Amino acid sequence: MAPPHTRGRRRAVRRAAVALALLPLPLAGCSTGAPGAGHHDPSASASATARGGVRQPAAHAVFDYQLGGAYPPGAHVRVVSRDRTQAPAPGRYNICYVNAFQAQPGAEAEGWWRRHHPDLLLHDRDGGLVIDEDWQEPLLDVSTAGRRNALLGVVGSWIDGCARDGFDAVEPDNLDSYERSEGLLTKEDATAFATLLTRRAHRNGLAVAQKNTTDLLPRHRGIGFDFAVTEECARYGECPAYATAYDNRVFDIEYDDKDFTTACRKWGGTLSVIRRDHDVTTPGTEGYVYRTC
Repeated sequence: MAPPHTRGRRRAVRRAAVALALLPLPLAGCSTGAPGAGHHDPSASASATARGGVRQPAAHAVFDYQLGGAYPPGAHVRVVSRDRTQAPAPGRYNICYVNAFQAQPGAEAEGWWRRHHPDLLLHDRDGGLVIDEDWQEPLLDVSTAGRRNALLGVVGSWIDGCARDGFDAVEPDNLDSYERSEGLLTKEDATAFATLLTRRAHRNGLAVAQKNTTDLLPRHRGIGFDFAVTEECARYGECPAYATAYDNRVFDIEYDDKDFTTACRKWGGTLSVIRRDHDVTTPGTEGYVYRTC
């Protein structure tokens, strides 16, 4: 049995809240990425040299981030990220989004964890749940080897499902949950659980994306990450660090026009950069934005 699941989206780094402009402005030299049927191009979708027997996405492949709902990608799109509950996009390199370090928000999802795995939710010293306040998501307790192995039984089964469904890679989110753990979790805890997840994914033939968290970049080889999915690496000046670590296999989502313009000017020729709306909605929805450099 799996918990109720809804689309989630993270911030790149938990810093002081900043008001971001939501209204898209026309940008010169950018594509609107109108959805449409596309044809599979293996040379653009995946690297010819795979690490550890898994297919990696090609650097600078055109990307779409579809966590708010699946829709036909544009003809030029070669790499698509979708929630694990959605089917992969035919003829593309597909990344499977998994909320690996936190529980999905909402009473129903939290109730599932309380009923089935109450000991795997992180509790504070007074016995209350530790919550990511930005997204109202309880943190998972990766503080001990025993709990990490038990969580692998849950999250690992989701990764198995990604492989069965035909995805090429997995994107485990909330690697940085230790930053919101009230000091109860550490980088070492996150590293240990992420390593278990990458091993599980690689056994399934899936590549694994590092999702955000530059603090763990020095450990990426040991963990086993193959490429990166980043949010707002231009906004926080982190794109060069990811580019160096992953030989430009970096798929960056910017949510602000100014940051997107900067990303395209500085790194649009080497990294996969897109502009999405904050709620990563679907075409036809008010506020929908999708642009490429």
